[in-house]
Amino acid sequence: MDELVGRLAAKAGIDSAVAEKTIGIVLGFLRNEGPSDKVQALIDQIPGAEAAIAASNNGGGLSRLMGGGLMAVGSRLMALGLSMGEIQKVARELFVFGRDKIGADQMGEIISGTPGLSQFA
Repeated sequence: MDELVGRLAAKAGIDSAVAEKTIGIVLGFLRNEGPSDKVQALIDQIPGAEAAIAASNNGGGLSRLMGGGLMAVGSRLMALGLSMGEIQKVARELFVFGRDKIGADQMGEIISGTPGLSQFA
């Protein structure tokens, strides 16, 4: 997790704490919306990912009020103070990291199998 947090913070120019929260939100979204076996393979390659996902779910009622899908993820990330440009940088870096960890084919299946995600690839 530290490697990914560091990469996101550096590439997107965001704080490490925000980067970690962002990772949890995005991975939680992928788990809920993407191809579960491929997403789980990615999560398994990131030590600390489960804890980050669990921490990102602490929004409880507010998260449920915002609904699901990509728009809700965008709203949650903007609530952390990220701009659309920063969200795009984070997404691209997460995809690069994912390709490094599970391969381009599996990461491509996650991107194509998750509604709305291909616009960030």
